[in-house]
Amino acid sequence: MNRIIIGIVFILLGGGLYLNQGHPVGLGELFGYYWPSLFVIPLGLFFHWLYFSMTAPRAAGLLIPGGILFTAGIVCQVSMLFDSWDVTWPGFIMAVAVGLLEFYWFGARNRYLLIPINILAALSLLFFAVFTLGALYNQLVVKGPIFGIVLMALGAYALIGGSRKRKA
Repeated sequence: MNRIIIGIVFILLGGGLYLNQGHPVGLGELFGYYWPSLFVIPLGLFFHWLYFSMTAPRAAGLLIPGGILFTAGIVCQVSMLFDSWDVTWPGFIMAVAVGLLEFYWFGARNRYLLIPINILAALSLLFFAVFTLGALYNQLVVKGPIFGIVLMALGAYALIGGSRKRKA
């Protein structure tokens, strides 16, 4: 178990140094970028470990905070590394759905629990789609010439394709 923790810490430190590209890295910066991997994700894994190794199947309720913390930790880590809080925030809604789904799956399988799970998952996926498409639109249309090039290509095709159809 200690080798696994040391291995994860070395991988994170090495990845941080690699991504930093030679600039000096302070301990505060490492904590600033990797706080989800250092604190939130391990706590979620701890709840899972408690359930699967010690209390299963008696305390399935441990999986709710475990699933929420683990999923929220992954969302936070991705957001910290790529500065994408504006796109990844629906992951927090999905975190609650994941925690409830784990409770449903490993617990008593109360079918009424599927109602909030499906509502939260659908809401999260809808927000992911809307904000991701919005971010792509901003990157392609507002900040990039791709949309203009596509419109010019469509116009040229309409002119060339339209003249061929009239001649035939």
